[in-house]
Amino acid sequence: MTDTTEEFLKNLRKKGHRITSQRKQLLEFFYELPEGEHLSAEELLKRLLENNIKISLATLYRSLKFLAKNNFLRELDFGEDHKHYELIRPNQNHHHLICNKCGLTFEFEDKEFAKYLDKIALKQKDFEVIDYKFEIFGLCKKCKT
Repeated sequence: MTDTTEEFLKNLRKKGHRITSQRKQLLEFFYELPEGEHLSAEELLKRLLENNIKISLATLYRSLKFLAKNNFLRELDFGEDHKHYELIRPNQNHHHLICNKCGLTFEFEDKEFAKYLDKIALKQKDFEVIDYKFEIFGLCKKCKT
């Protein structure tokens, strides 16, 4: 287990939540994924089972919702029939360009955009930004032609 995973688990305990083996394994699994990789519940279940991590789809959905609600995972909607999830890493926010036709997703970072969002948040009294996501929908080069 990495130091960062242990920090996530400490934060869960501080908030008064139980650390179930499923939550712990799920967080550890997400932390080992390459940065920016996002998986649907079905893709995640397949990978977990391939790694001998036993979990039912219902428990996986509950755990994903719980971890997203508590700001450990980011829930992404790419305009498909299901959500994708990725680990929220401090100071490593990226955004998505999503093709409406083929579903291809490009990631990008923009430090100026992050500064602009911080500026917006500062204008609001007593507002703390915990996380944000920015998704732009359109057509990729291949689908435009």
